[in-house]
Amino acid sequence: MTKRYWLILIAFILVQLSPVVIIPFLAGGDLTQAEVLGYSILISFSIGTLVIGYLGWSSLKKDGDFDLRSKSPAGFTILWSVIGIFMAFAAQIVANLIQINLFGTEPGSENTEQIVEMALAVPLMAFAVAIFAPIMEEIVFRQVIFGALYRKWGFWVGALGSGFLFAVVHTDFENLMVYLIMGIVFSYLYVKTKRIIVPIIAHAGINGFVMLVQVVFREEIERIMELQEQQAVDLQAILLFIGGLM
Repeated sequence: MTKRYWLILIAFILVQLSPVVIIPFLAGGDLTQAEVLGYSILISFSIGTLVIGYLGWSSLKKDGDFDLRSKSPAGFTILWSVIGIFMAFAAQIVANLIQINLFGTEPGSENTEQIVEMALAVPLMAFAVAIFAPIMEEIVFRQVIFGALYRKWGFWVGALGSGFLFAVVHTDFENLMVYLIMGIVFSYLYVKTKRIIVPIIAHAGINGFVMLVQVVFREEIERIMELQEQQAVDLQAILLFIGGLM
């Protein structure tokens, strides 16, 4: 790997450790625990994205994505960015079905629940999760780690290796299958287009959807679900009344 790639990995490790340094400065005031954690991650993600994004972009300008001459044109890139979002959703559904039916894993993710809790406390964190995290993680896990493994051992070692490390960083081993299959999809998009922006967009699509459903429109969705439940109860009462008349 190049010197810039090593700097990217070091910067990413520091981002993961930085909340330990930031939290003491935020704790002790009127902020709740969720707010302290949320602001610490927001700060670290913001700084990390600037640093890693700059290093990643500098590496692309110097070394290119794989073979610079074979990078896909703009139209092809846009098309596969859109396709990639749907592929990522499909991959997540398939992975969850495999986990539930073959391994008996309970649906849901504790890691996602914790992130949602912090994003509810600090709404700006939803933006960091939807945009900053995909930028950093795709540069680290696809451009750097997958790229290095791919050049030496081929696609499958690169995709599975980067996917496994992705799960390790998120400490979510119960959903290891999800990270592996998602890693394969993101790696395929990267190899297909030779542009790191494509898996970034697909990754942002997944994260952004979760933030929209779980954070931004959470109250509206809960209100709609309560209304539907109430309507179902009213319909059941009407059917029972009609049945009582017969």
